[in-house]
Amino acid sequence: MAATLRIQSDWSRALSRDEGEAWLSCRSPGKPTLYGSVTRRGLSSDGVPDIVASEGFVVGEVTKKSILISCPHENVSTKFLAPYTSFSRIHQKSITCLDISSGGGLGVSTSTDGTMKIWQAANGEIRRLLEGHVYDVNCCRFFPSGLVVLSGGMDAQLKIWSAEDASCVVTFKGHKGGILDTAIVDRGRNVLSCSRDGSARLWDCGKSACLGVIADCGSPVNGIAVGTADNCLNLGTPEKPPSEREVGTEGKILLLAREDKKLQGVGLQSRQPVFLFVGSDAFNCCTFLSSTYILAGTQDGNIYQLDVRNTNAPIQVIHRSGAPVLSLLPYRDGFIASQGN
Repeated sequence: MAATLRIQSDWSRALSRDEGEAWLSCRSPGKPTLYGSVTRRGLSSDGVPDIVASEGFVVGEVTKKSILISCPHENVSTKFLAPYTSFSRIHQKSITCLDISSGGGLGVSTSTDGTMKIWQAANGEIRRLLEGHVYDVNCCRFFPSGLVVLSGGMDAQLKIWSAEDASCVVTFKGHKGGILDTAIVDRGRNVLSCSRDGSARLWDCGKSACLGVIADCGSPVNGIAVGTADNCLNLGTPEKPPSEREVGTEGKILLLAREDKKLQGVGLQSRQPVFLFVGSDAFNCCTFLSSTYILAGTQDGNIYQLDVRNTNAPIQVIHRSGAPVLSLLPYRDGFIASQGN
C-alpha cells in the first residue's frame, strides 16, 4: 500500500503571503506519520514563489499554480494544484453533491445547509434556488440537455426541475426510505434511483410512473451507475416483455454499491443478477471505466477495480488511506476519487 503525501487544504492561500507557511504530512500504513512544512521566502524574478521544505521533504518544480513535493524516505511525490477558481458564497455549509451541465455553463449543488442551487460555472453567481424537498437533498445531476435537473432526498422523493425557472415539473414517489443516488438512462426518458430502503427503481419521466423495481437488496443501496455491457456478458432474459415506455434499457447493466459490503451487477432490462462481489466494507460509490472495467469504493478506503466478465477477484485494490471513498469519476485514462479526509 502506497504512502500518502498531504498538504493542508488552504496551502495556496497560505503560500500567497510573504513568508507564508503550510503544513505537510506523509503517511505509510503501519508506520509513524512524518510531519513537515513548506515556506515561501519570496518571489523569483519571473513571479514564481520561492518555496523551501523542512527536513525530510524536497520541493521540486514550482509554478504559480502548482508545487511538486517529494518525501525521499518513503519514495513518494505529489503535485499539489491550486484551485483554478473557488466560490465560497454559494452555500453556507458542506457541499454534499454537485454536477456541471454538459455545456459547462451551469452548476447545481446540494449542501448540509439544506439548500439546492443552480449557479453560473464561470463566476459562481446563483441563478436559481430549487425548493420543494422536505429534509436533506442527497443527490443532484443534470440531464444531458443541461436544461433539467434530477434530485433525490431524504423525503424518499425523486424530483425533476426546470433549470430555467426552478419549477418542479415531476415528483416520483414509491421509495420507503431516503434516496441516496440517481442515474439517467441515455438521454433521460427513463431515470434510476436507489434508496435506504434497499431497492433500485426505474422511472418513466413522461408518465411520472415507476416502471419497476430493478433490485431489492434488503440493505441500503448507497450508489448506482448504469453502463453499456460488454457484448460477451450474459445479462439474462426478462420474465415478461418490457414496457414500451422503457427506452434504452437493452444491453445495459446497473451497478449497485450496497451497505452490506456487496457490489452487485444487474441486467437493467432483465432485472436478473449478473454478478455479486463481496468487499472489505460498505460500498459507497461505483462507476464504469469502460464496458469491461468498473470501479467501486468502500467505507474503509479501498478502491476496487473489477472486470465485469470475471468478478471472482479484483484486478487491483487501491488503498491510499483509511478514509471513506465517497465518489469516483472516470477521467481521461484514469479516474478521480474523493475521500472523507
